[in-house]
Amino acid sequence: MEQFETTILLAAMTGLLLGIGQLWGGQRGMMFALVLAAVMNLGSYFFSDKIALKMSGAKPISRQENPRIYQIVERLAAKANIPAPKIYYIPTDSPNAFATGRNPNHASVAVTGGILDICDDEEIEGVLAHELGHVKNRDILISAVVATLAGAITLIARMVLLGRAVWGLWRLAQ
Repeated sequence: MEQFETTILLAAMTGLLLGIGQLWGGQRGMMFALVLAAVMNLGSYFFSDKIALKMSGAKPISRQENPRIYQIVERLAAKANIPAPKIYYIPTDSPNAFATGRNPNHASVAVTGGILDICDDEEIEGVLAHELGHVKNRDILISAVVATLAGAITLIARMVLLGRAVWGLWRLAQ
């Protein structure tokens, strides 16, 4: 079911971009929108996890750096019957954790320093169980695609605003 939902979201993004491209620039606008949609769809599918980790400032951690988290993640992944995801650390005091990736074989979990400081092992286990639930249910790809769709809408809105501003300046100059 998740693959169907993801496909629908990617198709919706493509359709939205093609429609706006057609309205904005006719056939050339539609071709530009098709290229933009292809780049965004492929990017959201293959690179959304890397983008989310990079934007959050996450750094990979080794078993030696934090055996506590590795033990918890590996135990929970075994219980959920999924591969253990890569583990990242975000150096911030804000207590948070998230999962990302396109499927259980390409998943990562990230935890902040804040959550590690204020939570005991049982609480951390609950938080990470929740995140691994997203991995197992493949919610993480759908979230990434929705975020990309929101980004596409924002990009289109900015392009329209810029186009209107340039058009207004051009009309003033005449």
